[in-house]
This record gives sequence, C-alpha cells and structure tokens, in this order.
Amino acid sequence: MKIAVAGYGNLGKAAVRAVLNSEADELVGVFSRRSAETLGAGENIRVFPFETIALFAEEIDVVLNCTGSAHDLPETTPFIASYFNVVDSFDTHAKIPEHFQSVNKAAVMSGKTAVISVGWDPGLFSLARIYMESVMPSCRTYTFWGRGVSQGHADAIRSIDGVLFAREYTIPAEEAKESLRKGRLLNLPQEKLHRRVCYVVEKDGADREKIREEIINMPEYFKGYETEVNFISLDDFLLEHKSMAHAGNVIALRKGDAGTDRLEFLLSSPSNPQITAGILLAYGKACVRMNRKNEFGCKTVFDVRPVDLFCGAKGKETELL
Repeated sequence: MKIAVAGYGNLGKAAVRAVLNSEADELVGVFSRRSAETLGAGENIRVFPFETIALFAEEIDVVLNCTGSAHDLPETTPFIASYFNVVDSFDTHAKIPEHFQSVNKAAVMSGKTAVISVGWDPGLFSLARIYMESVMPSCRTYTFWGRGVSQGHADAIRSIDGVLFAREYTIPAEEAKESLRKGRLLNLPQEKLHRRVCYVVEKDGADREKIREEIINMPEYFKGYETEVNFISLDDFLLEHKSMAHAGNVIALRKGDAGTDRLEFLLSSPSNPQITAGILLAYGKACVRMNRKNEFGCKTVFDVRPVDLFCGAKGKETELL
C-alpha cells in the first residue's frame, strides 16, 4: 500500500520507520508544517508542506496522522479525511465522541474511511476492556498506565505558552495492582490509581508558577491526579530523559460461585512511539481494506474486523486459531 505520514515528531519518525521496514508497503512521503531543512528526515525520504497534501490524492492509499493529539488532530484528521483514508491516535477520552462526529462528516462526504483513537489507550486497551466485559458481564475492569512516558500528556504540556520541552511519566499504584491480582476488588477512581511526574524546560523569561498551575489544572490530562512538576535545564533534559519506554495493564475481576475470575492484558515496550506506530500502520492498512469494501465514514477499533486487521495471506488467519 502507498502510505503517507503527517507530522514528524517522535511518533511520525517511528511511523516512517515502520513503513520503511514493511516490504509490502511504500512510503509516499512526510507532510509537515515544518520545513524539510529543519526535519532532518534523510535524503531518501520526501518531505512536503502539510498544506499541499490534497494535491497527492491519486498517490496515497492512507495517511498515518501523527500530528499532536491535544490540539492538532481535531483539525488535521477531518481535513485529511476530506481527501484520504486516514488513521490517528487521538487520546482525549472525553472528547472522542465529538472528534468522531467531526471526522465522520468529512469521511462520509468524501467517500473515505477514517479510524480514530488507535494506539495503546484508547486502542488496544479499549479492545481488552470490551472483550473482558463481554465474556464476564458482571466484572469490574481496572486500567493502569505506566510506568512510562505518555506522548499525549507531553504534547499537552508543550502546548502551554512558555514551554520549550516536556516529558511526562505516568506512574501506577503498584500496591493496587497487586491487590487486584490477589482477587481483591477496589473502589478507587482512575485518578487515585496513578500519579503523574512532569519535567519541563521553560523558555527564557517564562513564568514557572503560571506553567505549573496550567499543568496541574488541565482538564482530561492532569486535573484530579497527584501531579508533580519539575523545572530542569535543557542539558539535564537531553541527558536524563531520552527514554520513551511505556507499559500498562487492564485487569478484570469477577466474583463467582466457584471463586474469582481474573483476566489481564499487558503491554510493555522500550519505545512508546515504536509500538504506537506499529498499531497505526496495522489499522491504516485495515482502513484501506474497509474502504475498498465501501465501508465509508469514521470508525474506531471496535468497528475493525480482525480479518481486515490481519495482513497475512488469505486463509492464513486460520493458523492462529
């Protein structure tokens, strides 16, 4: 398939590598608001201005939209869906219905297919929850993020005026996780099952206290969580915060007559962008297959059939049964 990548941050770079490592796919190019000279994408990767993407309508099967989740995707995904099949990793859970409606309108009008909120969570964790709560309808599900780097939260911090660089680490309550593994139900909200630790490099003259207040009071990202904000130098940031590792669990418990049933889904990766890019690529190719069946409009991971997701030879999926 002919694939384009929009955005060239950490996720965009990982998406480019994923496409280049796929023998069955072709990278058409990267579309960015930044100039090709500043991206450093390499001589073999074509870079085009984002605003010219519509000119490539005949050359691209699907766009992996890797622009910023907090503020860019609500604008860029509907725009791209007006011309192309597209997938994104929009991760503001509370705003997914609103994002869905906006993207669906554009994709239906253009006869394209869009799959939104593809990644760890929402994404694979969403699938884990729906399977767990379907086969154990009276269960309680608990989601733990981390320990690791959240790209979406770091992007949200960088959107604050005065912030140069940022890294956010989500740290789960390990004692709560172990209690669940022993079959003990918990009555705690997500905010009490995690804490967030932020490292920020501010621009010259920026107001640290103003930045701190904006972070800890940011709805859908930090408000309600125990949040620690640390201001550090650029040198320390580049030296101590290179890792992009992440992990997470979904745990479901159900009390039954014979005892407690437990289902657990675990993800762990040394690179959040690397595994997220792999998820985007897989769903991007499924998106094209769905479009070829005239399944237009906006979709989520719940709408994508495993047979459209699996990219093996026809019939090979039975080997996985």
